[in-house]
Amino acid sequence: MYRKNRDAVMPCYCTEGEGWYSIHGKTYPIKPNQYIIIPPHVPYSFGTSEEDPWTIYWVHFMGKLSGEFLPASPLPATILPGEYSRLQDRIQLFEEIYGCFSMGYIKEYMVYSSMCLYMFLTSFLYLEQYRYINLPSHKEYSFASRVIHYMNEHVEHNLTLEQLAAYFKYSPSHFSMLFQKETGVSPISYFIRLKIQKACQYIVLTKLKLNEISTKLGFEEPAYFSRTFTKVMGISPSEYRRRESEHGVVSLND
Repeated sequence: MYRKNRDAVMPCYCTEGEGWYSIHGKTYPIKPNQYIIIPPHVPYSFGTSEEDPWTIYWVHFMGKLSGEFLPASPLPATILPGEYSRLQDRIQLFEEIYGCFSMGYIKEYMVYSSMCLYMFLTSFLYLEQYRYINLPSHKEYSFASRVIHYMNEHVEHNLTLEQLAAYFKYSPSHFSMLFQKETGVSPISYFIRLKIQKACQYIVLTKLKLNEISTKLGFEEPAYFSRTFTKVMGISPSEYRRRESEHGVVSLND
């Protein structure tokens, strides 16, 4: 649990697990795909659930325009994954901001980070505009494309055929038929391939251990992740990392 009274504004975005925060004498639960923006100069406390610890993205910021990003209500706001959402884009933007700060206090990187922060914040407060700006026309956005986008937004979670079909308002059998007609692959098989594609990115571009990647992508057992990866890629995750390291893409030890 944390108790603070800072001069800075603090947005806090929960992507997994659960937590809570207290402000103005009231306590609010925080669930996956919810965010809060805590104002400055106000005492507050927050913490994670012991049963289902959260994963959060947060940052402190100050400035003359910081008041423009404060919400009217302290209630947590929800951003649900959907066929037009951009959850992964938002996370990538946060990683870009964080990556710039890791370069050290170099003026150009700090300015770039500050500019990126504006878009990160507005992606919460101007959600409709954030989604609309990247929205292709319906003629170009096929049924399978909408489903694949929805899968990508959930790539670090687990989805069943029934859940996918229910979201798109089809029976499981009809949904599966429509998707397979366009892609030649069953929905769940495609979703698993997206997970393995994401695993490859983590293996090459991060220092995460293989069991951490397994957990991050929703695999219940590292052994199952390894078998699935090997089936899709033809080699084990550890062998994939070794080969990529030899090619000079990464230099990591698992």
